[in-house]
Amino acid sequence: MIEFGHGTHIGLRREHNEDTYYADADIGLWLVADGMGGHAHGEVASALARDAVVREVGSGGSLAQAVQSADADILQLSGRRSEALPMGTTIVALHVSGTEYEACWVGDSRIYLWDGALKQISQDHSYVQELIKQGAITQEQARTHPHRNVVTQALGVTDPQSLRVETLRGRFGPGMQVLLCSDGLTEEVDDKQISAILAREDLSAQECVDHLILAALDGGGSDNVTAVLVRNR
Repeated sequence: MIEFGHGTHIGLRREHNEDTYYADADIGLWLVADGMGGHAHGEVASALARDAVVREVGSGGSLAQAVQSADADILQLSGRRSEALPMGTTIVALHVSGTEYEACWVGDSRIYLWDGALKQISQDHSYVQELIKQGAITQEQARTHPHRNVVTQALGVTDPQSLRVETLRGRFGPGMQVLLCSDGLTEEVDDKQISAILAREDLSAQECVDHLILAALDGGGSDNVTAVLVRNR
């Protein structure tokens, strides 16, 4: 049985919430999109991404194809706008069918798998992640790096020929949990804190999400924060 919780908060320093999420056990689809672009365009981009993925997956398309369609929809709308600044969004998405899952991501929103221990199964498309790969900085240094919010891939912004829609498939067995979140959570709450919350068997999936969002606000709430937790009972 699938149980899930979801929530979003504007944070303590932003005027708009440019995050969007979707949660639907009927089609087995959950996603988080973190929009960028300012002047409300980030909200438009993340909502476009959500709608495109829901439409395509609901019509039987693969998650990766759905994310590509989302990119095309955002680019099409951007092309009709007069503003010079592009609008874009990160995305993390999960599709569950039976005991199998497909995860997909672009950008630095994250997907974590809990199976007795916490593991980040997405890899950030970010400047600091590139530095980590090169051995130039450590994971700890990345948390406070001045350019930690610079993404290297995003829907609507990256050239379509260079866009990397990453996918991962696996088994979604009993007791497993998948957390989808925007960087507003991981900016303020480290993996150890996330793990401690997901490990609590006395909390429902929704209560876990509520605790995660409160932890992000307690940590400073520097950005919009969104979390979706999917649990296989």
